[in-house]
Amino acid sequence: MNTLIQALLIGLIAAYGVLDYQLGTLYTFRPIVLGPLVGLVLGDLGAGLTIGASLELFFMGAISVGAYIPPDVIAGGVLATAYAISLDKGVDAAITLAMPIALLVLALDNFVNALLPLILKIADNGAAEGNPKKIRMIHWAYGLVGTAIKFVVVFLAFYLGADAMQKVLDMIPQVIIDGMGVAAGLLPAMGFAMLMRMILNKKLIPFYFLGFVLSAYLNLPVLGVAIVGVIIVIEKFGLLEPRPAAATAGAETAEEVDDDDF
Repeated sequence: MNTLIQALLIGLIAAYGVLDYQLGTLYTFRPIVLGPLVGLVLGDLGAGLTIGASLELFFMGAISVGAYIPPDVIAGGVLATAYAISLDKGVDAAITLAMPIALLVLALDNFVNALLPLILKIADNGAAEGNPKKIRMIHWAYGLVGTAIKFVVVFLAFYLGADAMQKVLDMIPQVIIDGMGVAAGLLPAMGFAMLMRMILNKKLIPFYFLGFVLSAYLNLPVLGVAIVGVIIVIEKFGLLEPRPAAATAGAETAEEVDDDDF
């Protein structure tokens, strides 16, 4: 497979990541999903799986919370994986490249997002005129422009930048790449810490320490801890308990009353 076709397919993978928001936000834009697809295109699925999983941990805390706009996980993950595989580099090189790429593409996205709202006046005019076609047109145009830009950026960056990126990697001292690899081991903990700050409360703290004890002292693998967590959720919410007949009848009566009201 020549470089042009590979670049086109990698650009389409990035576009697919953008379309995740239009497909129901299934989180298929994350590196753990897009990385293996890149590896499949470049003929090294194993490296795609390994790098994608590592970048997923690297970007674990890169989620939008309030006004915070995270680095571009799609472009950073896809291009870092593509460069690392095509240049026959490992996870350390991918992590070294991922954040700078993600930040550069984020800056481009911010510039484009500052310009795109200018076309929203057409949708406002359509709403005032009672013309839904204008609203649909702008809705599609807004989404397609963002998707097309991500495709073009990733396509050109891979097609034109592989040799240049090789030169950049050759210029970086090995000690820095090794240091990024060590830092990558700490970043997952930082990502989980950022998530915990948002969700952790007094009710969840005992379960957090339970997972820690199971993993650290009983050597239970992550899958085993997850299964224990699922069992606790089933018991905590009573998902296996049959619904009382009176409650079911009461719910049906309430539904009948609501139907009568309307």
